[in-house]
Amino acid sequence: MSTEPDRKHPAGSGDGGRLRVLVLFGGRSSEHPISCITATGVLKAMDAERYEAVPVGITPTGQWHGLGADPRRWDLPGGDLPRVPEPADPLTLHLTSAGGHELVSVTSGTSHGAVDVVFPLLHGPFGEDGTLQGELEMAAVPYVGAGVLASAVGMDKHFMKVAFQAAGLQVGPWETITDRQWRADPEAAVQRVAALGMPLFVKPARAGSSFGITRVSTPEGIAEAVEEARRFDPKVVVEAGIEGREIECAVLDGHGLAAPRASLPGEIVVHEGTGDHDFYDFEAKYQDRAAAELSCPADLPPEAIARVRRLAVEAFDAVDAEGLSRVDFFYTPDGTFIINEINTMPGFTPISMYPAMWERTGLSYPELIDELLALALERGTGLH
Repeated sequence: MSTEPDRKHPAGSGDGGRLRVLVLFGGRSSEHPISCITATGVLKAMDAERYEAVPVGITPTGQWHGLGADPRRWDLPGGDLPRVPEPADPLTLHLTSAGGHELVSVTSGTSHGAVDVVFPLLHGPFGEDGTLQGELEMAAVPYVGAGVLASAVGMDKHFMKVAFQAAGLQVGPWETITDRQWRADPEAAVQRVAALGMPLFVKPARAGSSFGITRVSTPEGIAEAVEEARRFDPKVVVEAGIEGREIECAVLDGHGLAAPRASLPGEIVVHEGTGDHDFYDFEAKYQDRAAAELSCPADLPPEAIARVRRLAVEAFDAVDAEGLSRVDFFYTPDGTFIINEINTMPGFTPISMYPAMWERTGLSYPELIDELLALALERGTGLH
């Protein structure tokens, strides 16, 4: 399957006909700093001859800050994580009388120019979960990535698993603890999830980047792990531990009637002795570069590689995704692929798997950006 991108775009509103791309990052979720770091990679990779990037950071309180800054400020230095500062004059996206879109200062009313397409590089709630996508749909401005429904389902690990099961994909055993259930009878909830067996992984239902996840090896540790997950989300998903290798695939939508495309599968190998990592946690993902490395293509039989690529596309379709997604599986010793989750806005940091897998499949980082923007413009907004 060819990965050659369609590099043709309509003329944009920027200088010389460049497309003005509103790059949104930051946001209100706990994944705010990861979104800032993701924006670094995307802004550096965008072709300045074809795109006029307009970086806008969203603060933890939800204010839009037109930084206009060098994106290198958002590199992950190994020290303090980046954070978008509160603006003196926040921005808003305004629908013009001519049907276009422009950024306008809320206080002064100053226009900061037109917007042709939005690249929402936000992770977690209030950015990746359908809320921002709904706002962009209402404004009728094209944007990269999944729509409202797919974003919401892809953010909620409970409903994600329900959708996967309905599509015939194999899902591991799990239980959900709602806020009401936990507050009404925590002992009953603990007993219910303990029946899954040990070890368990206790997770916030609607969070990512490994925030709030605890590996539990005894029933006595469940309650504390649930409380830790509830710091990020009152709804908690508890998954039974699965013996198997963690295999991931990057999915990129197809043009027109063409099917979505899957990259070669990758595998993250977490090195022992480089840190305190029981699993591929936040530090291993983003801060400890020696803790893990990507093996792509993963060391799998050819038949298994073909099968996981097909399953990744089936998962993409199961949640009605668009644009891009990363799909994660467990590959068990008997050769079964058990789906873990889908991420509808995977990270683009320098060590993120999504762009790295496409790079090794033959699609470079700048070409990947071209593809995503072309798909956004091709799709448009509304029912389609």
